[in-house]
Amino acid sequence: MSEQFVMTQKNLDDLKEELEYLVKTKRPEIIERIAEARSHGDLSENAEYDAAREEQRSNEGKIAEIEYQIKNAVVQEEITDNSYVHLNSVVTVLDEEFGEEETYTISSVTDVDVMNGKISSESPVGSALMRHRIGEEVLVVAPNGEYKLKIVSIR
Repeated sequence: MSEQFVMTQKNLDDLKEELEYLVKTKRPEIIERIAEARSHGDLSENAEYDAAREEQRSNEGKIAEIEYQIKNAVVQEEITDNSYVHLNSVVTVLDEEFGEEETYTISSVTDVDVMNGKISSESPVGSALMRHRIGEEVLVVAPNGEYKLKIVSIR
């Protein structure tokens, strides 16, 4: 059984747009750079050629990954009810032990951006928060131990 990627229609559309860019724009640009580097002669000492080939490998890997995610996408209807945590909720939580508040956007695994507070619904924090309401405490089971978070707001 293949892995499934739960996402909204917008997430799926964004993936398709990224795939189109990688295939129709970036791939030809890389091929052009490889051809240009090849024309400079000896490939064994051609850093420009090596860099272009590495970028090509990276791009093709990303294309394959996105195609796999699209193929195995499970589109979930967007929920606008903010009485509980769901995909695309913006949740503010309080770690009472440290007195720190954090705000996370719960996203699909294909849309994670930890540096900007977008965490996966399948991550330890994301999965602990799913389907809970304001005021509830959730237990986060993480690789480095367990801790509790209290849901302060959902939008």
